[in-house]
Amino acid sequence: MSYIVVLNPLIIGASMDSTGHFLGGGTEPNLPAVAAATSLVSGVLTILMGLVGNFPMAVSSSLGLSAFLTYSIVVLPGMTWADAMGLVVIEGVILLILVLTGFRAAIFNAVPSQLKTAISVGIGLFIALIGMMNAGFLSKGEGAALELGTGGFLFGWPVLIFLIALLGLFVMWSARVRGAILYSILGATALALIVEAVVGIGPKTGADGEVANPYGWGLTVPTLNQEWLSLPDFSLLGSFNLLGSWQHIGIVAASLAVFTLLLANFFDLLGTMVAISKEGDIVDSSGEIPQSKRIMVADAFGAIGGGLGSMSSNSGFIESTVGVGEGARTGLANVMAGFMFLLTIIAAPLAAVIPTEAAAPTLVLVGFLMMQQVLRIDWADVEIAIPAFMTVVLMPFSYSITNGIGAGFISYVVIKVLRGKAGEVHPLMFVTAALFVVYFVSGPIQNALGG
Repeated sequence: MSYIVVLNPLIIGASMDSTGHFLGGGTEPNLPAVAAATSLVSGVLTILMGLVGNFPMAVSSSLGLSAFLTYSIVVLPGMTWADAMGLVVIEGVILLILVLTGFRAAIFNAVPSQLKTAISVGIGLFIALIGMMNAGFLSKGEGAALELGTGGFLFGWPVLIFLIALLGLFVMWSARVRGAILYSILGATALALIVEAVVGIGPKTGADGEVANPYGWGLTVPTLNQEWLSLPDFSLLGSFNLLGSWQHIGIVAASLAVFTLLLANFFDLLGTMVAISKEGDIVDSSGEIPQSKRIMVADAFGAIGGGLGSMSSNSGFIESTVGVGEGARTGLANVMAGFMFLLTIIAAPLAAVIPTEAAAPTLVLVGFLMMQQVLRIDWADVEIAIPAFMTVVLMPFSYSITNGIGAGFISYVVIKVLRGKAGEVHPLMFVTAALFVVYFVSGPIQNALGG
């Protein structure tokens, strides 16, 4: 899981909010601070899961939710990173209340299981698209929405390093090499350092933010000009605005954002819990996961802690199945994993060395892994297949996770109702679909009202 320490900063730390500021409120990205906070928060929450849930499931920033915050939330007009992290805290508090009050079953039963799968698949495709675009493998074209490389051709050292890292990662993953993701990032970074030292490529954009060198590095120019012995920068801790989003993007948009975070976090946890328990045969005599409520309580604190630490929502990592495969059965494994996470704090300056092109292959691989779940959708049943399809394609095509979920929910409800099967739809789905309808037309309505 250690790749998250260098990958999370390149997702949430490298993108500006709608006001032109990076995480923490500055006009320049502070990747070492994001890495240090990621290490600290991941370490503390992983240990918490071990002590409270007594379950071998390590906890860290969710890539899917980090992508959702970065590419769907903070880009909304008026939205800031502090506002987005406030939404994460609110989502975590709601999640905790739902767990403690026993509403877990209600939420779990509201969304059809195959539609949940479609959400995961769509997020996977979206993440893969982001990785390819961040690396320059795909770009916005002049005659088309997207084109290969620059002008339809692949050229330049950064793209070549991305391709080498991507193919190398694919080979290592297929050969079941442990640590393949970390090896890919470190190997590509070493190659990038050598190339930059010899060729001197430089950044893609100039000081004015315009593209000066289309074949340059996308974000981080790989050099070793770092203060390696500097103290960790924890300035991002507590950088959240609890209610700012409600003022800046409106009640409807903020409510839908919280609901989307809640939905994704809640079902990601359940999927991860099931996978870990099956891998390690950690079930009781009735086939249930022992102390599941305590596990979900700890996970809810993960969401709250992630928002408080400006690290996006933190949740259980599916990579924990590797530890279970090696014999982990109790929370003791988490205590050790959390301690190792805390040790990575001293490696925070490394985040400022790694170019986007070296980390982007990981996003593509994560997209592939999430895409594999598409087999769980019954494509012969068009009543669920069509909403699933709309969910999957709208996320990458519209560059929005929210749009995909909304399209899936609305089409599912409409198909069921018009086919006389409204009784098969959970009441919460009607409410959510209605909220999404309001969300999709809220812009024109606000303009018509002069707001």
